[in-house]
Amino acid sequence: MSELMDGLDGKKNPFMDLEQGGRCQAYYIWIDGTGQGLRGKTKTLDKPTTNVDDLPIWNYDGSSTGQAMGENSDVYLKPVAIFKDPFRGGDNILVMCETLTHELEPHPTNYRRECFENMEKVADQHPWFGIEQEYTMFDFTGRHPYGWPKNGYPGPQGPYYCGVGSDRVKGRKIVEAHYRCCMYAGIKIAGSNAEVMPSQWEYQVGPCEGITMGDHLWVSRWILCRVAEEFNVVISFDPKPIPGDWNGAGCHTNISTQTMREAGGLESIYQAIELMSKKHKEHIESYDPTGGADNKRRLTGLHETASIEKFNYGVAHRGASIRIPRQVAADGHGYFEDRRPSSNADPYSITNRIIKTICSLEE
Repeated sequence: MSELMDGLDGKKNPFMDLEQGGRCQAYYIWIDGTGQGLRGKTKTLDKPTTNVDDLPIWNYDGSSTGQAMGENSDVYLKPVAIFKDPFRGGDNILVMCETLTHELEPHPTNYRRECFENMEKVADQHPWFGIEQEYTMFDFTGRHPYGWPKNGYPGPQGPYYCGVGSDRVKGRKIVEAHYRCCMYAGIKIAGSNAEVMPSQWEYQVGPCEGITMGDHLWVSRWILCRVAEEFNVVISFDPKPIPGDWNGAGCHTNISTQTMREAGGLESIYQAIELMSKKHKEHIESYDPTGGADNKRRLTGLHETASIEKFNYGVAHRGASIRIPRQVAADGHGYFEDRRPSSNADPYSITNRIIKTICSLEE
């Protein structure tokens, strides 16, 4: 079976340089009924805008995304964040959207709204987040890891993490293209690196305050998958894409409040960790789109993970549920890292669950 191509054989599409007559294209992005898939479609705007309030509510066929029945299929799209479009350029934009029912209420699959409302409640605490998004590249079939031997496996893990050279690193062109696209779009991308398993990578987004963490991470995922299209590569956010003695993929989440970042903030960090220890089950249920079933394949206590069955923490401990960086312990203030979220987790659910726990928003 030959690889499917688009007819341009990787060359630039010459029609993308045509004038747009003063109008622009807005690509509306939303999360589908799986809680992890992204969908999108394009709307023409009569004039450019950078104000999300100028954008109209739109709709789509929810019966084709697992979000409605055919007899009442319209689901509404409410724009919530704008980013520059790195693929179309010019005044064209990417638009992150919330999903609403036909009564203009948050759709049952819309986890952003509750997250936004809770972030508003704790705005005076200035919660910052930084998420480390891990992912794995596959060939165009979505079944074979990109760059792996056609028959067999690469050498054992060890030389690939932050490696260099074609015998150790696969897919760097995609990584670099994604990084630049995020910078152009206005995503707060902070870094990237090759991961422990070959063809597995990580990038970091943040620090972002409040609801912007989820907006930026979701759009960065869409950009990554869209970049990979250009290389005929499939991106997987599965938390354990390859069974066996291979690292899984997480969405490690770094958290701080203003009190934690100030002198003496380490005490507030330990207080937050104590609160989280009492809600381990609730966090696990919020840390992947299947209520913990996906993460169970990853959180085994092996491959730099804690067991899904227990909660623990430690300084510089990558086998713990919660890691306090060595420098934070030395400085006496800063942030901490929750290593439990899976790579396919919804960042709105992650950050909302954390805030509900450490800011005592629940009885």
